[in-house]
Amino acid sequence: MLTSKTALLSTEIIFSQKHSRLNTEFSVNAETYEPNEFISLTTIENKIMNPLILTYTLYLLIAVPLTIWVARTLHTNGRIFLVKCFRGDQEMADSVNHLLVVGFYLINIGFVALYLKISQTVASAQDVFEALASKVGFVLLVLGVMHFLNIFLFTRTRKRHELENALPPVIPTGKI
Repeated sequence: MLTSKTALLSTEIIFSQKHSRLNTEFSVNAETYEPNEFISLTTIENKIMNPLILTYTLYLLIAVPLTIWVARTLHTNGRIFLVKCFRGDQEMADSVNHLLVVGFYLINIGFVALYLKISQTVASAQDVFEALASKVGFVLLVLGVMHFLNIFLFTRTRKRHELENALPPVIPTGKI
C-alpha cells in the first residue's frame, strides 16, 4: 500500500552530504527506509539502460538505416525500369519514382515503429541478440516483399501497355 510518506520519498531528490552528489530515490518502502540510504547514479543508469532498452535502441539503429538504404537503392536503380514502364517519359518516371520512395519510407518506417514492442523477456546478451535477429529478420522480409510487390505491379503495367500498343497479329495468307 502506498502511503503519503512513501509517495513523498519516491519522488524526493536527496542530497548526500558524504558524497556531495545528487541521488534520486525511485521507489522506497516507508517501513525500511533509512535516511542515510542512497541509490547511486550508476544504479539508476543500470536500471534505465536495461537489456530491453538496449534491444530497442539497437533495433532502431539497424532497421531505420537499412530501410533508408533499400529505398535509396531502389530509387537509383529503379529509374531505368520506370522509364521503360512509362514508354520513355523520363519526367513521369522520375515523379513516380520519387512518390514510390516517399511511400516506401512511410510504410516501412511506420512498420518498424509499430513492430518495436518485444513480447519476450530480454534479460541477457543472448536474449538481446535473439530478439534483434528476429526483429531485423522480419523487417528484411517485409522490405523484400514490398520490393517484389512493386516490381510485380510495374511489370504487369508495362506488359499491359505493350499489349495495348502491339501490332495486331498477321492473318495467314497461305498454307504450309
